[in-house]
Amino acid sequence: MSTKRCTDEFKIEAVRQIVEYGRPLAEVAERLGVSAHSLYGWRRQHGLGEVGRRVEVDQNAEIRRLKAELRRVTEERDIQKKAAAHFARG
Repeated sequence: MSTKRCTDEFKIEAVRQIVEYGRPLAEVAERLGVSAHSLYGWRRQHGLGEVGRRVEVDQNAEIRRLKAELRRVTEERDIQKKAAAHFARG
């Protein structure tokens, strides 16, 4: 059994496909021709580095944006409900 050496860039890109793009680990391992065990190790080693932090920051920003949009839409709905009730009475 020969040992295939992979560059750090290759490992980081493989982990990025799992962490950032959400591809299944087994699929990435098969496509790249590496073992799933190797990918688990690389993810542990590189997964919470710059790529993981960037993804987490992006997700947090998206959550804040969606919460703000939900507040706005809820307020609009409440105003429309009150207006409909007002016009229904009078």
